[in-house]
Amino acid sequence: MATLPNPLPKLAADPSGRCLGLELPPGTLIDATDEGPWHEPLLWCADERAVPGGWAALEPARRTVGLLPLVVEVGDGHGGPRDWQLAPAEVSYPGDHDPEEVMADHWAAYATADAAPWPGLAPEASPVATAVPAVDPDSVASGVASSLLAGGGPLKEPRPALVFARRSADIPAAIGWTGPANHETDVARLCAVLRSWEDRFGIRVVALGFDHLLVSVAFPPTTLAEAEAVAAEHVAFCPDNLRQDGDTTLRGYAERRLLDQPTWHFWWD
Repeated sequence: MATLPNPLPKLAADPSGRCLGLELPPGTLIDATDEGPWHEPLLWCADERAVPGGWAALEPARRTVGLLPLVVEVGDGHGGPRDWQLAPAEVSYPGDHDPEEVMADHWAAYATADAAPWPGLAPEASPVATAVPAVDPDSVASGVASSLLAGGGPLKEPRPALVFARRSADIPAAIGWTGPANHETDVARLCAVLRSWEDRFGIRVVALGFDHLLVSVAFPPTTLAEAEAVAAEHVAFCPDNLRQDGDTTLRGYAERRLLDQPTWHFWWD
């Protein structure tokens, strides 16, 4: 499948990003992988924490050159992306996987003996029913990211970053992220799920740490029944979430973590 050239190498000669129509703070191009340097940069990461509005300053890159903004966590004890053992050579293409098959596989692998069969995908959220006036998923992502960069969230030391990816859901695969390796060795399969959530719930990948991921949600479930249906998908996507929540029931998890919530946070132990 034909793709545009990766514009990140241009930042090696012009770190300011002016050649791409940007005004970037000092930053570093990351090409480190588990097998040595990659043939091109996987992402650009700012050297210092951004002030609020740092995400908005990166948004022109999405519109003009296909670089997607991201927040990366460097303060969780695992260092920054250079230390994450990125493995782009081990990642397939997200579009080659069926999201429901991926979740059904994981549901079967992690379900207890008395668990119900895989219930299937939750219904698509309706932007018309859940938001008046209509909500823009990218605007929701910008607000969530600004809060993270201002210190309002679960990240200890967030930094703005840019990734060359076809769509937001593909960001983990684009850099060969290995955060869920104990659960899924090919992160592209989970990106297929993220693509489905993009289409149904308006999610955007906003932040990555060594082993955790945070997405914004433009159209979250607004009833408990809807939230429980989505909770089943969360268990298949990241079963550690339910255990870490301190409640083994989908209803309890749905009430606390999903109902009308603008962010979903996943952490693989």
